[in-house]
Amino acid sequence: MPIVPDEKDWTWVLSRPCPECSFDASTVTPATVPGSIESMLPRWRAVLRRPGVAQRPNDHTWSALEYACHVRDVFALFDQRLNLMLESDDARFDNWDQDATAEEKDYGNADPAVVGAELAAEGHQAADSFARVREEDWERRGLRSNGSEFTVLTLAQYFLHDVVHHLHDVNG
Repeated sequence: MPIVPDEKDWTWVLSRPCPECSFDASTVTPATVPGSIESMLPRWRAVLRRPGVAQRPNDHTWSALEYACHVRDVFALFDQRLNLMLESDDARFDNWDQDATAEEKDYGNADPAVVGAELAAEGHQAADSFARVREEDWERRGLRSNGSEFTVLTLAQYFLHDVVHHLHDVNG
């Protein structure tokens, strides 16, 4: 059964802590981004080893497996967006329909062991990419298709919130 898409604009997490997961973007600095990513990978792998990982808790919430697939794809997407921001001036990001991706990639029927390995690989890649950002590049800008503007730092903050929030969603 498809989930009702979340069409909220979550960019507000850049200006105040998230009341659901307690993520506070103001604590994220260029120096903390790679380690923050790396520290979440074992937690995601542990989630994927749980019995019933593919079971949805209700009809309107993804399973832990589906959330992990989403996070794997978030790692890849934000790595691409980071590299686009570093390689071009006034980078523009196409809209990403995460719900269509979930259906196209059949998240709910994925192999948890494969997803765990892929999630870790994509997470390590994203951490490495953020670790290579030069100090003078953290203020480079990019624009999302809905007009939201990001710097490399605010992109990292927004991205980290997504990963932290979904760990919260699955009690990871």
